[in-house]
Amino acid sequence: MSISDLPALSVLRTKMQWHQERQAVLSENVANSDTPNFRPRDLVAPKFDKAGGITGATGALPMLRTSAAHIAPTSGAGESFDQNKKAGFETRPAGNAVNLEDEMLKVSANQMDYAAVTGLYAKSLSLIKTAIGKG
Repeated sequence: MSISDLPALSVLRTKMQWHQERQAVLSENVANSDTPNFRPRDLVAPKFDKAGGITGATGALPMLRTSAAHIAPTSGAGESFDQNKKAGFETRPAGNAVNLEDEMLKVSANQMDYAAVTGLYAKSLSLIKTAIGKG
């Protein structure tokens, strides 16, 4: 098995690629902030299963109780986190719906998340090198 086949590294690589694609979409939103009738776009975050594979759009993340010592959710074990499905946007008279402040916040959050994922990837590679005696 090669290092590139490890599920943890595959997940991190997929997440880095997603952040790169999202950065391109967000920069397109900022570049078209004055284009009439332009609607901002964003990417849906990838969801991963326990084996490290990407799953489809599964909706909300269910709460998981892995031990009897954990506190149970108040409304049952199948409860999931809230999702804001009513997120809208304001449209200017020219029909453009890009809010530069929101887009710049998304860009900076995306940049920080990308830096965190690349740091995890580098640390994982370093741990693997140490484990095989080359670190």
